[in-house]
Amino acid sequence: MRTELVSEPGDPGRPNEDFASVGLPASGQGGSLVVLDGVTPPGGDYGCRHSVEWFTARLGGALTELSLSQGDVTLREVLAAAIRRVAEAHAGTCDLSHPRTPQATVVLARWSAAAVEYLVLSDSVLLVESPSGEVTALVDDRLALVPRALLVSDAVADSTVRNKEGGFFTAAADPAVAARAVTGTLPRASVRTLTALTDGAARWVEKFEEGDWGDLFTLVRKEGPAALVARVRALERADAAERRLRLGRSKTHDDATVVFAEL
Repeated sequence: MRTELVSEPGDPGRPNEDFASVGLPASGQGGSLVVLDGVTPPGGDYGCRHSVEWFTARLGGALTELSLSQGDVTLREVLAAAIRRVAEAHAGTCDLSHPRTPQATVVLARWSAAAVEYLVLSDSVLLVESPSGEVTALVDDRLALVPRALLVSDAVADSTVRNKEGGFFTAAADPAVAARAVTGTLPRASVRTLTALTDGAARWVEKFEEGDWGDLFTLVRKEGPAALVARVRALERADAAERRLRLGRSKTHDDATVVFAEL
């Protein structure tokens, strides 16, 4: 089995709020991968004494452990249990009802000799390559379907579309959100490779339109995850002001994470 992982902060002077892991049991049977993209809150109070990177580290660690130790439960149950565990760790000190309480997007995959299970929540992406080379993007597209006018104002987004029916969902403090995740199971024989990306890396396709998901996968397979992030950074630096206006980016650079796992 071959795995590669890269995670780079958008700003070297700020903590990386993404999280990534690949779990491979000592038995050599099966494994899991986790990719989280922490949601950066706007300035001001968000009801929690902990940072977003604290939250993603806690949630990512719980997802890694539970996905491997509880192979008999679904990935939705794994996510719910992980959210509950992290919420209990700071419920006594923080206002977890705040709409901006630390939260994250989620990509979670687990494989055994028989099957590959997947879970996607919000706008991170999981690419699945078949033995024939066909690449399929597994996504939760609810955020993309929200009218942009509702996302421009943080206050509007918090009150009307964030973790709301008809809006989009992220992993925060409510375990019930796990039921909103996009999930599925594939035969192990139908999956050759998994590639998970936060939206900071997926910009190569989604924002800059340098190619489709198959092209992105080919780049990662041939040159590695770091090459993809380097190309995204070069595109972000080139004519940043014009691209920000045309593409609607709120920031020039974003944390970018890629996990490649050849099963």
